[in-house]
Amino acid sequence: MQIISGRSGAPSITATGTFTGQVFQDPVLGGRDDVKINTVIFTPCSRTYWHHHENGQLLQVFRGKGFVCGADGVPRVIAEGDTVWIEPGERHWHGGTAETLLGHTAITLGGTEWLEEVSEEEHAEAARVNGLAGDTAVSSPASSPAGA
Repeated sequence: MQIISGRSGAPSITATGTFTGQVFQDPVLGGRDDVKINTVIFTPCSRTYWHHHENGQLLQVFRGKGFVCGADGVPRVIAEGDTVWIEPGERHWHGGTAETLLGHTAITLGGTEWLEEVSEEEHAEAARVNGLAGDTAVSSPASSPAGA
């Protein structure tokens, strides 16, 4: 058994390399190969790259509104109070809308394989198909530097 205390007061980590835009992570449980837990804040328009997880991922949304798009290619809105289960090996991405932050706790089981960047067009399409056509990027978020 392990009890993990709340935030240690350490600075948040700026996520780079596999994210577009400004994304902050606070590690909750790290240093293990079988499970990682992070609290993640996506600023408006920021998002992960396409990726998949060896044994799946659980997202628990605690703030704002965002998108998750899975293997079926249909982006869905997620909001505070939602829980998302992503099947092992399912290709997906997640991130904020153009006008709102998205905060979630990510419980990742096994390793993660990162794929290509989610395009501006894919992100804008997520807003369009969910009736958030007015919630499209006014300006593109800067891409994170590669290699992190």
